[in-house]
Amino acid sequence: MISADGFSKCEATLQERGRRRPPAEMLHLLSAVIVWLVTGTTISSLNKWIFAVYNFRYPLLLSALHMLTAIVVDYGLIKLRVIRHRGAGEQDLTPSAKCKVFLLSLTFCASIAFGNMGLNYVQLSFAQMIYTTTPLFTLAISTLILGKQHHILKYTAMMPICLGASFSIMGEVQFDQTGCFFVFAATMLRGVKSIQQSILLQEEKINSVFLLYLMSIPSFCILSVAALALENWAMLESPLHYDRHLWVFILLSCLGSVMYNLASCCVITLTSAVTLHILGNLSVVGNLLLSQLLFGSELSALSCAGAVLTLSGMLIYQNSEFIVSYLDARRAKAKGSGQVVFHTACQEDLDKANASEPTYHQQRTDGKQEEKID
Repeated sequence: MISADGFSKCEATLQERGRRRPPAEMLHLLSAVIVWLVTGTTISSLNKWIFAVYNFRYPLLLSALHMLTAIVVDYGLIKLRVIRHRGAGEQDLTPSAKCKVFLLSLTFCASIAFGNMGLNYVQLSFAQMIYTTTPLFTLAISTLILGKQHHILKYTAMMPICLGASFSIMGEVQFDQTGCFFVFAATMLRGVKSIQQSILLQEEKINSVFLLYLMSIPSFCILSVAALALENWAMLESPLHYDRHLWVFILLSCLGSVMYNLASCCVITLTSAVTLHILGNLSVVGNLLLSQLLFGSELSALSCAGAVLTLSGMLIYQNSEFIVSYLDARRAKAKGSGQVVFHTACQEDLDKANASEPTYHQQRTDGKQEEKID
């Protein structure tokens, strides 16, 4: 799967459109959210079903087919002008930008290859819990390599995420060391990929859908060569020997990966990346439920506690900007009200002093008059 991450001009867009959206736009947004949630929840389950039920031990081949489908669908959408890319065209890309796209393709290929290979060894629920630690790697890489400083609240959110992931690992009933390594490698590469994507989308101003098309071409070539070189083709039977339902699930997996990315682009465009991440928590919960329903995954009490801790940390991390702005607003409001109270108290004291001053002068005048009479 490809996460169509990136920075959108959501705040300006929302201010221009106002709070109330037209009915057609609301219907478009609702459709995009539903498609994104459904595909995001089912794509991992489809891949796990292909590997576990049909014993299809070719994760690199499946990843290459995902890329081939993305090339065909995105090329058709761009040529038919269904999706217009406003960014730089392929012929306008600088050599530096092309190199960045190629490096992004390498990172992406490695991340999905490790992720699909990890699903061969571990339960889907365990993989989902490890995937939620992606912000930890993203935060560490952006701080150590790019020198970017983040708010203390984001670092604080890493504690429940790390603790929850540790609980999930310790509470995993069917723990596999090889699968755990693959899933952790995929998670780390996801963090690297998100940073590479954000750099391309910010500096090169490439549309996220067009960037998906550009990176799908080298990704397909790399994954195809890796599948030919690394996977055991001697065990591969003729396509006619496999159950026809297997190819139906593979086709659904390929189409689902493309629809997931296109829907995520629509959600980011119409709302914001923060909204997309918040909805991502629903996708994680959906995958956990599907893992139990379809594959009978056993979740121990420690794993459940780890899931709750990890999701709570994710909520804090993803909404850190809102939390900081809310606390700043409350602090400013309290400071302003304190100044008003102080100003009011001073004004009352001044009024009392002004009111008592004529009384004092009146008392002195009366006293002088009494002395004169005496």
